[in-house]
Amino acid sequence: MKMKFLSLLVAFTSLLVVGCEYDNFEAPKSTLSGRVVYEGKAIGVRNNGPQLELWQDGYPLRSKINVYFDQDGTFSASLFDGTYKLVRMGDSPWLQQATDTIIVQVKGNTAVDVPVTPYFTVTNESFQKNNNNITANFTVNRIVGTANLGAVCLYLGKSILTDQVRQELLVDANLANVTFGQQTSIVGVLPDKLKNLDYVYARIGVKSTLSGEYYYTAVQKIALK
Repeated sequence: MKMKFLSLLVAFTSLLVVGCEYDNFEAPKSTLSGRVVYEGKAIGVRNNGPQLELWQDGYPLRSKINVYFDQDGTFSASLFDGTYKLVRMGDSPWLQQATDTIIVQVKGNTAVDVPVTPYFTVTNESFQKNNNNITANFTVNRIVGTANLGAVCLYLGKSILTDQVRQELLVDANLANVTFGQQTSIVGVLPDKLKNLDYVYARIGVKSTLSGEYYYTAVQKIALK
């Protein structure tokens, strides 16, 4: 009976020690932040769409840390100091690299740019309002010679988080009218739910047939009144 009591006491004491260890667990104090870039410029993406993975070797419970991009191509993660493997994931609007892993040494607040090669880019974008129409002018550039266009779209929305998933108006371009390196235009007619607003947000997205994610231009705020 005494042995049973002692066993229960030891087990209870162990639980208290483990509980105290969890209570004393320190949150990570360092920050890894950065951008996904092409030729030194951040790439626009879908908010919480494309992602990175972080791995840290040498620990019993080795598991990945998912890191998602904001729509302007920036990212941030709270971490402990140490050496991490940063992995560029597939199904993104950029070419899979020969090696998708970047070794990052995190110490305090650490910044790193993640270089990628997008299948396509969009440049020289501009948006004009004429009555209830928004005309987008832009140039699509093919960066990866073997890539084929899957879609080119104009997005209009109430929120700055406007993309393929979140928008009030999506207009697909006729791909037959898209010539690489030359100006392309898309006209969107404002629906009733947008036309009476003071402003809308607009951006262009382009997708390769090799990926489900779009390369996006920066979101622009268009005054309607």
